[in-house]
Amino acid sequence: MILLQYVCLLLLIGPCIPQFVFPLRRFKEKFRIPVKLNVTTSKAEGVALDGLSLASDPAGQVNFLTMVNNLEGDASKGYYIEMSIGSPAQMLNILVDTGSSNFAVAGAPNPDITNYYNSKLSTTYQSSGIKVSVQYTQGSWVGELGKDIITIPKGPTKPITINIATILQSEDFFLPGVAWQGILGLAYKLLAKPDSSVEPFFDSLISQTGIPNIFSLQMCGAETTSSISTDPLGGSLIMGGIEPTLYTGAVWYTPIKEQWYYQVEVLKLEVGDQNLNLDCREYNTDKAIVDSGTTLLRLPGNVFNAVVDTIIRTSLISQFPAGFWTGDKLACWEKGSMPWDYFPKISIYLRDMNVSQSFRISILPQLYIQVVTEIQPSLICYRFGISPSASGMVIGATVMEGFYVIFDRAQERVGFAVSMCPGNGGTPQSEIAGPFVTSDVSGNCATVPMLREPLLWFISYALMGVCAFILLLLIIVLLVPCQKCRRGSDGVNDKSSLIQNRFK
Repeated sequence: MILLQYVCLLLLIGPCIPQFVFPLRRFKEKFRIPVKLNVTTSKAEGVALDGLSLASDPAGQVNFLTMVNNLEGDASKGYYIEMSIGSPAQMLNILVDTGSSNFAVAGAPNPDITNYYNSKLSTTYQSSGIKVSVQYTQGSWVGELGKDIITIPKGPTKPITINIATILQSEDFFLPGVAWQGILGLAYKLLAKPDSSVEPFFDSLISQTGIPNIFSLQMCGAETTSSISTDPLGGSLIMGGIEPTLYTGAVWYTPIKEQWYYQVEVLKLEVGDQNLNLDCREYNTDKAIVDSGTTLLRLPGNVFNAVVDTIIRTSLISQFPAGFWTGDKLACWEKGSMPWDYFPKISIYLRDMNVSQSFRISILPQLYIQVVTEIQPSLICYRFGISPSASGMVIGATVMEGFYVIFDRAQERVGFAVSMCPGNGGTPQSEIAGPFVTSDVSGNCATVPMLREPLLWFISYALMGVCAFILLLLIIVLLVPCQKCRRGSDGVNDKSSLIQNRFK
């Protein structure tokens, strides 16, 4: 029966295949619930020559092998690491997020989480008395800043003192069923709230332990969900370097365009072998970032529409309702079917460290046609792992699950290598190829001007100063006696004066 269905499908006789579509509550897209360039360049940039591919960092502070498999979770509910906070230790699971810069933990009971950090029980907690609030793409929280000691059982062994925000109120941040109680922001200090004077976690880790200014991330939850797998594959957060057993082939690097998010420069997109043929600036509208805390691959509106149209034209299934592409509906197949065979791969071209060249990272359909749940014993349902975005392109978990991603802050670059997650039978779900010349694209695709925090603060204080000066002038004008007014000249008298009516 299944074989007959496949034959019908390949003959493009859509009605021969039973397709089931169920309503789906829109997923939160943000938790808060990824041929060498040339011989000379690849050797200069290869991890084997910079001391970071060893089993421990040069300073001897960490052993990378102990960090392997230190993450749990999956894309639908987040990847988290266990941490010990305070004295005596309180154990919490902390979401790993490269798209924010605050370390924050639940500081009060919440119906969606199992436990929280009680700062009153920690003898090493120091409150700053400063209130802080953070708004994400989805969700927000309000809390109070302080400092405390943390240790990471499967990380650098030395305890460190970090800035910590205790979350006292939140909205759509902690979601039902999540197994984490806080968030570990790994981006730059420009994103820290309430301002960049709040030193982020990784900056504190570097300064207090002396480890190299680099971390790398493997996320292995593709094809699994908590409803299907009782033991999600999780992943690895390697702090201080690169663990070569987690990837295969060469590492390809793209420059960090701006140091706030991990902003990169996207040159073009392909669906299958078809170039979308959009102006490269459209891919970088607002910004293009690498963000482990975002569930999906999020694309600017025009890019998203072009991707969906091209998938519909190039896939072997053309009868999907619009609700599948918008995330409102699931598509279900009989268990044992392989729907991924009907969809094309998606490729993202990134500018290389040699700016006249590029490389492409490609994800197979297994990464963007995502298993969600089992309906009855015979059906498995899937969602579309790509969504439209109003705030730029976000290379989220949908892409990152295919790659070992290296955040080399010391050399201002993000690296990609094909991930070797243990749960996919040794078959990679991603590809990397290059180099490609960039003569067909603009020399700078990320041309949208963006205000950064220091400038925003300067403008804010300047406006406050101007407003204060104007207010002072108004007070002087209102309160200082006017001799002409007293004489009633020009028909103005006390009964019609602003002071008379204002303070009457």
